[in-house]
Amino acid sequence: MPSFEEAREKVIATVRALRAPLEVETVELTRACGRVLAQPVVADRDYPPFDRSIRDGFALRSDDAVLGATLRCVGEIKAGGDFHGTVAPGECVQIMTGAAVPKGADAVVMIEQVSIDGDRVMLSRAVTRGQSIVARGKEARAGQQLLSSGTRLGYAEMALAGQVGVHHPNVFKRPRAAILSTGDEVVDVSATPGPLQVRNGNSVAIEALAGLTGAESDSLGNAPDEKTELRRRIERGLKANLLIISGGVSMGKYDLVELVLGELGTKFVFDSVAIRPGRPAVFGVCGGKPVFGLPGNPVSTMVTFELFVVPAIDLLSGAEPRPLPIFRARLAHALNERSELTHFLPARVRTVQGSPEVSALPWQGSGDIVALAESNAFLVVSPDKLNWEAGEMALVIPRRGLL
Repeated sequence: MPSFEEAREKVIATVRALRAPLEVETVELTRACGRVLAQPVVADRDYPPFDRSIRDGFALRSDDAVLGATLRCVGEIKAGGDFHGTVAPGECVQIMTGAAVPKGADAVVMIEQVSIDGDRVMLSRAVTRGQSIVARGKEARAGQQLLSSGTRLGYAEMALAGQVGVHHPNVFKRPRAAILSTGDEVVDVSATPGPLQVRNGNSVAIEALAGLTGAESDSLGNAPDEKTELRRRIERGLKANLLIISGGVSMGKYDLVELVLGELGTKFVFDSVAIRPGRPAVFGVCGGKPVFGLPGNPVSTMVTFELFVVPAIDLLSGAEPRPLPIFRARLAHALNERSELTHFLPARVRTVQGSPEVSALPWQGSGDIVALAESNAFLVVSPDKLNWEAGEMALVIPRRGLL
């Protein structure tokens, strides 16, 4: 039975080998957040396109910029404006942040470092050549590649693309994830459940996670614990880029997902992982498509989605898999676990005196969606160390979209 790290690497290697050339589309830049570039972004000109002041102050010649020097102010430049002339010895020009440094000047003194009397400007500090100036082309040269194909566009990347005129980037199409839940006890979230039924919150959560990760969803609804209908829905799901099934992967008499997948020719990569919750997680390839069988209890579903489905969606989006966002936090209390598996416990992280502190939440096992909703992270407990003292540093994975 593989560790979660080994299972994750198997998912990545398998999906990478499966990945065919991806389709490309053009979108408005304002709608491109989270999309993956299908072609590089290059600088259309030097950046900055001129010597740019990074301070409000006075542009001057560094040879004149000695402590106590008095210069005559001969003009003003605001961002986007111009100064028609050359700064001569003994002169300066008032300049605003972002404005182009005028001819003749090679430094900027901050306004806080001068005293002003009419057009006379006295320096209270010496200034060196190039001070408070970003030289033309210092950030990027015309034709320089700024973002490579495969880059996921966040707000900074979008701002950069916009600055160089890429207002309709070419991006890879989002992968489509078919989502299927199983179980006779499961009813739609809009239904009134019977005394022995539960509403289908899992599918809602998986669709939300798929969207947060970068995929579009095709809902296949819920399949009963019956082979014919389960097979029909799985075959339909295999038309998407990947298939995510929740429930029906444990060892019970009516857990039929592996059986039906096997009959459809699935090549299983793993059918259990050394984790709690989520041990019965299944991953394989059927008809050239990645197929995930996630345990049906909601905490198990969310943990295994984060560990195994996210890197697959990354690859099918045209990007490299994002690393697990693991960080360390100080334990607020002692912790004792029994099972020699890697535990992912619903937890709450807060900041205490500038450092993260984590508390495992009371929970009633992998079906406890109430505890999961109260958490903002998972506390990771290795099988190598099951007993922890308060104050020790432990590993934490944030719940996607919350930290």
